[in-house]
Amino acid sequence: MIRFQLGLADLASTSFAYSALLETVLSLRMWTHPGHYAEQRPLFERMRPAFERLDTGLLTALVASNRWVPDILTPRPRGPWSDVRAELEMVRAEPPEALQADLRRTFLPHDRELPARLAQGLDEPQVLLAQIADALEEYWETCLAPQWWPRARSVLEADIVYRARRLAEQGAAGLFADLSHRLHWEDGSLTIRWDRPDPLPARGRATMAENQEPPPHAASLERLLGRPRARLLTMLSEPVSTTELARRLGVTPGAVSQHLAVLSAALLTTRARHGRMVLYARSRLGDELCGRGAP
Repeated sequence: MIRFQLGLADLASTSFAYSALLETVLSLRMWTHPGHYAEQRPLFERMRPAFERLDTGLLTALVASNRWVPDILTPRPRGPWSDVRAELEMVRAEPPEALQADLRRTFLPHDRELPARLAQGLDEPQVLLAQIADALEEYWETCLAPQWWPRARSVLEADIVYRARRLAEQGAAGLFADLSHRLHWEDGSLTIRWDRPDPLPARGRATMAENQEPPPHAASLERLLGRPRARLLTMLSEPVSTTELARRLGVTPGAVSQHLAVLSAALLTTRARHGRMVLYARSRLGDELCGRGAP
């Protein structure tokens, strides 16, 4: 158990962000521990031919048997959204002498030894750090950026909008309680319980699964709105972009935008901008409408 005492200044500086590099590094777990991420396995299996042309020995060596990864590879984001190349430059700029200590903290508690590929490279830590950064950049460009990242970014940006709204409506207690069952907030104290097997995934992570069917909707809702708009409204339980909705429905973004305009005019949806992306969700009226219909 870990406990933090947070004052007003700490809460005032609380922000929401995602890191493309962090997601890149953590995605390596898909290749070393695929059983933990069943919903994404089909998409990553499609990437396998491209992945196997990379330096897989070095990339998979970065994940310990307990799924830990070196902290030096995941610097704190400098803003709400990030550029993976700028983050990799931060990694390349790390002092080489910090690499060995970080690798030891990552691997020795559970694996008792460093992976051979990393141990051999520590004779020249600056060279090893550059090789790791180069391998991660090639992995990003070859495997993640073309297909996986657009989906992941949509989920992450929708999650940030949701968390910001949660904080505004329910304060810190509501925010932390909704993040994870591991977290408990009381009287300025944030407690993390590591004995509870509850990770902190972004909401909507399961929507990244391949061939996901839209959720069922009530027949009465379809009679009221028509089938396309009824399907669309049921998919807006979480903030989501037009592009992501189009992907899930198998239609063009333009078609989705036309239906969203009608739903918005009827006050059934809300919209929020995050960076260059506009995210849509059901309004309270839309929630009530979806909850009242019977099949």
